[in-house]
Amino acid sequence: MFPPRCPFCDRVLYTSIFAAQELVCPSCKDRPEYVGEPVCKKCGKPLCDERQEYCYDCSRHERAFTQGKALWVYQGAVKSSIYRFKYHDRQEYARYYGKELVRVYGKWMERCRIDGIVPIPLSRKKQRQRGFNQAQRVAWEVSRQTGIPVFERLLIRVRDTTAQKELNDQQRKNNLKKAFKTEANKVQLDHILLIDDIYTTGSTMNEAADELMHSGVGEVYCLSISIGRGYQED
Repeated sequence: MFPPRCPFCDRVLYTSIFAAQELVCPSCKDRPEYVGEPVCKKCGKPLCDERQEYCYDCSRHERAFTQGKALWVYQGAVKSSIYRFKYHDRQEYARYYGKELVRVYGKWMERCRIDGIVPIPLSRKKQRQRGFNQAQRVAWEVSRQTGIPVFERLLIRVRDTTAQKELNDQQRKNNLKKAFKTEANKVQLDHILLIDDIYTTGSTMNEAADELMHSGVGEVYCLSISIGRGYQED
């Protein structure tokens, strides 16, 4: 009754009952720009010079997480797709996002020995307004395909923060101070994968990773649907 829609053109996907369910239009598969080398060795942002090791942000700030990866560059069709996903209740997009994250980074997750997935939490106010947590939906899909459990209540957001896109670099950092807290005093996990929809300066992932590390986690890794570039385009 409610067929899925393509995450990029938003058209309804009609599939024969005898065929496997397609999650994206054949003509839309090549629309997103996948993140490829060279990338920042810490956060995974695309770089323009293969001799460069770190992006501008990671070269200036210490990171609590061990390494980050992202699927697509945050622009064009990807930007529109995530906007509809978050604000127009296109929760079905999460199936394709999760499938692609596992296809591209499944082996990387194995090498990192991930034993728990934690979605970046929303504040209670924002989750009530939106009706769902977009990072949580994607985390469930990654878990369904990998068998790695999701710990959705391990990390909570203890205060409502201003939208990061409205702030400058220093304001973003201050905005998230003490914004997260773990429910357990001692977390019995060694390698956690944090999942979010968009990675920009890394302030959100870093604060969440810092809280987890202080609670006893061995290493924290980050995975995002999309990410900004690590350099300025002309």
